[in-house]
Amino acid sequence: MNALQTLRDRIQKKGLRAVLKQLCRRYVFAHTRLVWLEHDIRTPLPPHNLKPYPPMRLEFITVSNADAFARHFGDRVETMRELAAEGYTGLMYLDDQGDSVGFAWASTRDYFDRHFYRCNFPIKPGEYFQFGGEAIRQYWGTSISADMQLEVWKVMADQGCSTMVDVCDLQNIQAIKMHIRMGFQERGQITHLYRLFGLWRFLRNTSYAGTALDAFRKPAQPAASTSAA
Repeated sequence: MNALQTLRDRIQKKGLRAVLKQLCRRYVFAHTRLVWLEHDIRTPLPPHNLKPYPPMRLEFITVSNADAFARHFGDRVETMRELAAEGYTGLMYLDDQGDSVGFAWASTRDYFDRHFYRCNFPIKPGEYFQFGGEAIRQYWGTSISADMQLEVWKVMADQGCSTMVDVCDLQNIQAIKMHIRMGFQERGQITHLYRLFGLWRFLRNTSYAGTALDAFRKPAQPAASTSAA
């Protein structure tokens, strides 16, 4: 009965078509397109007008402090602990109560994502792969994302890296716009992930010329016209 009520609530909130689409994507067929992006970490981020946020404490994520994720990311505490134990570099911001409100992970070796996408992301020498970056909703639209990016860049530059690489789901509009705002460049590659009946997974990579992100960019403002009196 609870499941039926939940379904009714979702239909009332999102509409029947949206709910059917979501159910089909989850249980029948799903196609995820991950666009590859990169940034030279020696190049400063462009200016932004993101909102400020309260003072935070920055810490490396370790096996012993992963419990800081319990309040806001409770389902991922053990995942954070595993990643730290496997030697990946993780940074997190802690609020005044000691709870993690934002984090990011980096890998200087090929990264097999067994927790989410379940595929391998190959990395070249001098690069690092950034994954799992997130902040709680309260800090969306603040400069915490830009500041975290800069902090990770500092750490990875000390490890001999010059280029950050990551992938972004083309359905994640907020993340795509954040990458555009921060000056990321497209690599001309998309990793396609297919899931059938929630069991079978298929992967293929395609290349493209030009851009796949034009639809997400703000239209250029027309120049002000002048006329002689």
